[in-house]
This record gives sequence, structure tokens and C-alpha cells, in this order.
Amino acid sequence: MTDEKYPYLYETHCHTCWCSGCGVSTPYEMAGAYYEAGYAGMVFTDHFLLGNTAVPRDWPWDRKVKRYYEPYLAAKEWAKGRDFDVLFGIEHNYGHGKEVLTYGIDLEFLLRNPDIHLLPLSEYSRLVHEWGGFLSMAHPFRDRDYIDMSVGPEPQYLDALEVYNYHNYPEENRQAAELARETGLPGTSGGDVHIYTDGGINNSGIALPRRARTGDELVEILRSRDYRIVYDGRLIDCNFS
Repeated sequence: MTDEKYPYLYETHCHTCWCSGCGVSTPYEMAGAYYEAGYAGMVFTDHFLLGNTAVPRDWPWDRKVKRYYEPYLAAKEWAKGRDFDVLFGIEHNYGHGKEVLTYGIDLEFLLRNPDIHLLPLSEYSRLVHEWGGFLSMAHPFRDRDYIDMSVGPEPQYLDALEVYNYHNYPEENRQAAELARETGLPGTSGGDVHIYTDGGINNSGIALPRRARTGDELVEILRSRDYRIVYDGRLIDCNFS
């Protein structure tokens, strides 16, 4: 699923049972599955506090956000000596069932911004970008009971669109790719994986020209648009315009 110029495959959308209410597998199981599948690394993006979280909402802020960091820390410890990159992110629900995958942030960012999950997307985006982070809208046209389809994407606050989600219907992915063409935003691809046996492993992700050892390095590559995405079993350009 890679080529000579883009040999490093990363998952950009993954959940664990520690922090996502819909998650089934532990961070160790997830990291092990991607490592065995030949990925160079992965980003943990558990559902944040307005989404399908497994983190008690009545905990104090610092305890809640430290819990979100635990899957990342556990998998990072597991990866020592295995040449496998583990990165931190979140999938933030900003209302109406709409979600943004957030990269390039860390625990310090969350600790400094209590109740950030309650902000409108415009303000959330501003704070993430001031920190140097990157936002890709998760499954922009997914049509499910919990999502208000009358509320459209807000591309003016985004850096990218998840144009391929393994668990979307083909038409939903097609609409996301069309929006990328219209707006000029690049695409990302994610497995939206919740269990270590999921078919999204080996059928989704982004292929990079070099390793992304940190969140900052991942954001730098994403902003350069010098990467490829896995789309329907093929490796294609991230640019649709």
C-alpha cells in the first residue's frame, strides 16, 4: 500500500476501549495490530468529551484530559525498541454529531484550555491553530441517526477533509472527495478502527515520504501536502482540486 517515494504508512483515525465508549481493544492491542500489519505508526484519536467517550464527564478537567493521554503513553511505552511511531490526537465532537480529527496537540494544550470541548468550531479551530495543530473533518458526509445532516461542514475552519473512511458508504466518501475538490482542501484517509481485528487495518491511512516521530512532524508533512492517501484500496494524491 506504499511506494518508493512514500514508504511510511500511518493510521490517522483509531479508537481504544480506554477512552472511547465504542472502543473494544486496548492501546496495546491496537498498536500491535498496526505494527504487525507493517505500518510505520499511528495516531490515537479517541472520542473527546462531547462524543462517545468512556471518560467520566464529572471528573475534574485535569483528570479527564490526563486519562485521554494514557492510551498514547501506554502504546508509546509498548513501542520502545520496535521502530513504531505512536502519536496523540483526539476526535472532537463540536455539535450535531459533527467531528474533527485533531493532530499536533498534546496534554499541555488540553490542560491549558479547560472546557475547550464546549467552544464552537470557530474558537476551537483558532486555539488548535495557535498551538500549531491541524484539523481534518472526520467522515464529513456520514449519514447516521446520531448526526444532524442539516448541518453541513464548515471548511473555513479546517485544514483537511477525511475523504476516505473505511467504515463509510462509498457515496459518503465520494461526497467528501467532491467537497475537497470544491474547497481546495487536501484529503486524509482513516480506518476509524475500534477493534484490533478491524478490516480498516491495511485498507486505510496516509503514506508519508519520511517518518513522523512527533505530532509536530506529522503536521509539517500534512501542511506540505507531500503525502499520499489510501483510497478504496489504492494509493492516490492527497490533492483533489
